Amino acid sequence: MTEPDAAAGGARLDVAVRGSVQGVGYRVFALREASSLGLAGFVANMSDGSVRVVAEGVRQDLELLLERLEDGPPAGWVDRVVVRWEPARGIGPGFRIESGAHRGD
Repeated sequence: MTEPDAAAGGARLDVAVRGSVQGVGYRVFALREASSLGLAGFVANMSDGSVRVVAEGVRQDLELLLERLEDGPPAGWVDRVVVRWEPARGIGPGFRIESGAHRGD
């Protein structure tokens, strides 16, 4: 899949996942799921205990990612997912884990 951009009609998904999502492999889970869909972006632990996922790509693939993020990994527990949709900005190639605001990373 090529890198999405606003001109190509790509979309951006910005998600805050709350629940038992830190220390349970959630970031690796999100990395694996997003990469398997060919999405670009990142996942990061946040200081408030949530996990933030920002991904860009084809809207249909992003919707599949969102469904998977709502389920989460077997060791985790998702209580709430806050979703924001935007046009793609060209986040860059690949999907990665970032430190975010959590000092324990």
